[in-house]
Amino acid sequence: MHRRTLLRFAALAATRLAQPPAPHNPPAPIYLPSLARPLPTPTPMPITTPPQVLIVGSGMAGLAAARTLHDAGVTVRVVEARARIGGRVWSDSRLGLPLDLGASWIHGVRGNPIAELADRYGLATAPTDYDNNVLYHTSGEAVSDRAERALEDRFEAVMEIVAAQTAAAAAANADRPLAEAIAQAAANLGLRDRPLRELDYAVNTTIEHEFAADVAQLSLIHWDEGDVFPGGDVIFPNGYGQLADALAQGLDIVTGAPVTRVARHADGVTLTLADGRAMTAAHAVITLPLGVLKAGTVAFTPPLPAAKQQAIQRLGMGVLNKLYLRFPRRFWDADAELINYIPAQHGRWAESLNMAYYTDAPVLLCFNAGEYGTATEALSDAEVVAAAMTTLRTIYGADIPAPTAHLRTRWAADPYARGSYSFAAVGSSPADRDALAAPVGGRLFFAGEATYRDYPSTVHGAYLSGRRAAANILARLTAARAR
Repeated sequence: MHRRTLLRFAALAATRLAQPPAPHNPPAPIYLPSLARPLPTPTPMPITTPPQVLIVGSGMAGLAAARTLHDAGVTVRVVEARARIGGRVWSDSRLGLPLDLGASWIHGVRGNPIAELADRYGLATAPTDYDNNVLYHTSGEAVSDRAERALEDRFEAVMEIVAAQTAAAAAANADRPLAEAIAQAAANLGLRDRPLRELDYAVNTTIEHEFAADVAQLSLIHWDEGDVFPGGDVIFPNGYGQLADALAQGLDIVTGAPVTRVARHADGVTLTLADGRAMTAAHAVITLPLGVLKAGTVAFTPPLPAAKQQAIQRLGMGVLNKLYLRFPRRFWDADAELINYIPAQHGRWAESLNMAYYTDAPVLLCFNAGEYGTATEALSDAEVVAAAMTTLRTIYGADIPAPTAHLRTRWAADPYARGSYSFAAVGSSPADRDALAAPVGGRLFFAGEATYRDYPSTVHGAYLSGRRAAANILARLTAARAR
C-alpha cells in the first residue's frame, strides 16, 4: 500500500477537510503545470561569456530550469558535482539491465508533466498495480486475501482515529509525532500481538516507505502534505535516466565540479568550485538537495535569510534505500508485482518489487526506509545481502539460489544528496517549503523537490520547481529588456 492507496481511505479525505488551510504565500510564482502552456520567450540573446545563468545541480530541477532557459535563448551553464547527470534520478546497468537506484515511478500519469515528457520523448513505461501483491507473515506462511482485507480494515480504522487527532492538533496548532497518534489509536482499538505487528507492517509499507521517514519523525498535522496526480503509477522498464539524458541534450553541463561557495553581489553571483575555479553569472538557480543544505557543505555569502535557514532546519530529509538482487533464475511468485512480508522487527525487508514482472530479468528490488534504511548503510555488502536473503529464505525456503550480483544505495552517506527526499518533520509546515523556494536579492533562485509545496518529494515536483525558477528569471530578463 502506498500514498496512492491511501487516497481511497475516507479517513484521509476527512483529515484534509478538517484541517484549516495553511497560509499559501509562494514567492512570486509563475506556475506552469502543463507543457502545453509555453513559457514567455524573450528575444534570443547572443552567446556571452560568462553565461547569463548558472545552475547548481543537474538533477531534475536543474535540468528543467536549464532546458527551459536554454530553449528561450538564455545562455546557461549547469555545474554538477558528480561525474554523471541526473542527481537522484540514476539508472545503473551493471546488473545487465538499467535499474533505477533513485526515483522509480511516475506517480499519477494524468496531467503529470513527467508523463508528458515521457510521451514527448517516446520513452516506454509500464503500469504498477499495488494491489497485485502477495503477503507473507513472519514465519513465512502466506496471508490469505481475507486476512489481508481484515488487516487493511484495521489499518483504516486506526487512520480514522488518527484523522480525528490530526484535526484536533491542527485546530490547536499543537504538532506532535504521527507515531503518537497511531499508538493511541491502536490502544483505543485494543490491538495487541499479531494484529499490532500487522499494523506495524501496514504503517511501515504504506507511510514510512512513502515518506522515507519513521512515523516518529513525521508531523501529525502535515505528514500527508501536498497533492497527487490521478491515473495510476508507471515505471520506466529502460530506466528513469533516459529522461535526464533527453532533457540534457545540447546543454552546457560541467560535471565533476562540486560547488563550495555561492557568493551573491550587486552584479550577480559567483560560484567557487572545490578546485578553486570561479564562475560568475547574473543569476543562479540553486538546486542543492535539502540534505546538502542541512549539512552546510556549501557556504553562502552573505548568509541565507533567517527564514530560509529556519526552513532548512525544520524540514526533514528522509532515507529510502534500495537493494537489487539478481538471481540465476526466478523462484518467487511470478505474477505478483509486489512481495510483502510482515517482519518480527520493525521496518526490515517488508517490501520488494518483482522486476521480472516488468523486464523478464530475474531481479528483485528490496526497500528499506527511515531508521532501519539508514542503519543498513553501516553494513557491508555481504551483511546487507545476507539480511535480505534471510527474509527470502523464510518465505521461499532454504534451498533458493544465492544471488549472482547485487546493487545497493547509501543515500544518507552520499555527499551530494545526504538523503533520498524531503518530508514534513514535526514542527514544520508547507510554509517552510515556500520559504525554501523564495528568491534572494533578485539573484539567487531556488528549486528542488523540497521547495515545491504542491508536489513535494517527487520528480514532478522537482521538475515543476525548476520550471518555476526559470520562469521567474525569464520574467526578470524580459522586464529588464523592456526598460
